[in-house]
Amino acid sequence: MQPADVELGLLLDAIYRAYHYDFRAYAEASLRRRIQTALGHFQCPTISRLQERILREPAVFGELLRFLTVQVSDMFRDSIYFRALRDIAVPYLTTYASLKVWVAGCATGEEAYSLAILLHEAGLLERTQIYATDINPESLRTARAGIYDASRCARFGESYLAAGGRASLADYYTVAYDAAVMDRRLKQAIVFSDHSLATDSVFSEVQLVSCRNVLIYFQKELQDRALGLLADSLSRRGFLGLGTKESLRFSPLAATFTECAPDARLYRKL
Repeated sequence: MQPADVELGLLLDAIYRAYHYDFRAYAEASLRRRIQTALGHFQCPTISRLQERILREPAVFGELLRFLTVQVSDMFRDSIYFRALRDIAVPYLTTYASLKVWVAGCATGEEAYSLAILLHEAGLLERTQIYATDINPESLRTARAGIYDASRCARFGESYLAAGGRASLADYYTVAYDAAVMDRRLKQAIVFSDHSLATDSVFSEVQLVSCRNVLIYFQKELQDRALGLLADSLSRRGFLGLGTKESLRFSPLAATFTECAPDARLYRKL
């Protein structure tokens, strides 16, 4: 075992012991890239030096979370997924008197707002509670504020139309200076809160779970744990959405679900 391997293991153990964030079962190659970037940012020559700093300077750990967690998010990312939700899931969701939706690993909230818009256009938002969770407090603050760089809105709007949007995305935000502020109606339907797929338990019983582009950062053991949580959170006949590079095919839970739209990675619990 190389010294860097030992250092990485000790760093992850230290993070878990001191701050109760568990990255020990995250995909090692991805973690190494992120840690390497963080070393440059903090001007630490070694992982051991970074470990010393996070133990002695809690603010440094808070900043390190930006490097360790997934923060890449867009509105209506992967239009095929949102089209599948509109065409396949929504007709079933309309049969419920009330709905609960869980966006697991919501990052800065763009997907949660996208789902709120989709449900609004289906006439379902007023009877829906969306729970959007992440482990990064900074990302959750951004998500709660619902304020994004206005320069991103053109791309968001194109994705919205490609996903089957029925109006103009501009109807759902206001622009002030260089910022786009999401509509209050959308914010009121979403509860943003802290939750870890690595350490926490079932979140709530829901009819739709959207957990996309999160599992790819986990090792197999943690993937199976997370999928177990997602499955246990779903009501019977509830829907599960994964990322385009994720699948249930080799999961122990594969027989628990049926594929509704394989290309869109949309599944339904049996």
